[in-house]
Amino acid sequence: MGDIRSVAIAGAGMAGLHAAESLREAGFEGRITMIGEEPHRPYSRPPLSKEFLTGKGAGAGIDLREDSAFDGLGLDLRLGRSARRLRPRERAVELDDGSQVAADGLVIATGSRARRPGTALEGVHVLRTVEDAEAVRDSFKAAERVVVVGAGFVGAEVASSARAAGLEVVLLEAEPTPLTRVVDPRVAGVFAELHRDHGVDLRLGVGVTGFEGRGRVERVRLGDGSAVEASLVVAGLGALPNTGWLEGSGVELAGGTGGVLCDEYCRTALPGVYAAGDIAAWPHPRYGGLMRLEHWTNAGEQAAAAARNLLAGGGTPYTPVPYFWSDQYGMKIQLLGQAAPADTAEIVHGSAEDRKFVALLGRAGMLVGILGLRSTPKVMRLRRLLAEPTTWEDALAEVSPRS
Repeated sequence: MGDIRSVAIAGAGMAGLHAAESLREAGFEGRITMIGEEPHRPYSRPPLSKEFLTGKGAGAGIDLREDSAFDGLGLDLRLGRSARRLRPRERAVELDDGSQVAADGLVIATGSRARRPGTALEGVHVLRTVEDAEAVRDSFKAAERVVVVGAGFVGAEVASSARAAGLEVVLLEAEPTPLTRVVDPRVAGVFAELHRDHGVDLRLGVGVTGFEGRGRVERVRLGDGSAVEASLVVAGLGALPNTGWLEGSGVELAGGTGGVLCDEYCRTALPGVYAAGDIAAWPHPRYGGLMRLEHWTNAGEQAAAAARNLLAGGGTPYTPVPYFWSDQYGMKIQLLGQAAPADTAEIVHGSAEDRKFVALLGRAGMLVGILGLRSTPKVMRLRRLLAEPTTWEDALAEVSPRS
């Protein structure tokens, strides 16, 4: 393990936890310091927009590990403290209380934060942390209607949870289809109808221009000049990588994707500094350009790869099959690879009308994604087609009634 005797992990989420576990599993016995801005031990974020909001989840239900397993990692925990500055000359991370954590190696796993709407009115929420989710859940109890801004995965899941809680839901999306960033528009129309099937007032192609009210939100003003009355708003406007503390450190930041620029081994421009999870942007040979994934599965897998490569000083390129899922209205949506942009989309099993299908997505003659609704076994059997480059023709040939 070379000269690595101590490791700092900036971030106490899914990626930070897996980095620590992978270091120990690799036999690393040195000091591991975990720095987390929130006061909590690592917890699972996906349930926050789903069962947590409906009252089926509780704080204990989102813990990623039992106390005994977490304590067994032997971590030097710095919870409730945020990384303020990286000091490469001192090989140290400066915290917001002025203290420093020195280490031979660093895994950057500070993730991302919710993009917030431009208003200070009460009743307008985002959903990123457990405190955010608790505030939204408490608001559900007193509300009759919720306006959800943004029909990405978080917004769509909040809409589904609000309907399950018996609330009226208005779902606003500036793009012409839901899930535009991740799902090809030819398939995304199915998810628009899914919302409408469950009584959601879905309004597409209209942006939000402002929030109005006296101290508390009373209405949402739209780009077409209309307004929606609302005492409760949840904004799902995407996320921003937490990179501010790295400015001037020598860690190079990615351009279009945002985040920390890494190579295929999860290494940054600084020796001994690696990155993983939402914050990491790296080249994936099967998809071209840089990739940055805000997925639960990727956070764990990439952190494990970064930790192993940190100890090895290089190691194995990180070339996963990206995987993401969402639960909406009791139905599981699964995505393997990339679903957008695509120039070819074809449903190869089931049908959109039945709300049960598998779709292949292609770009430049190659298979780039597999999207499924209520079709878990078929989707996972086809995963192998994305593990290696597969042409569109070969993918279609592999898909038959027997597959």
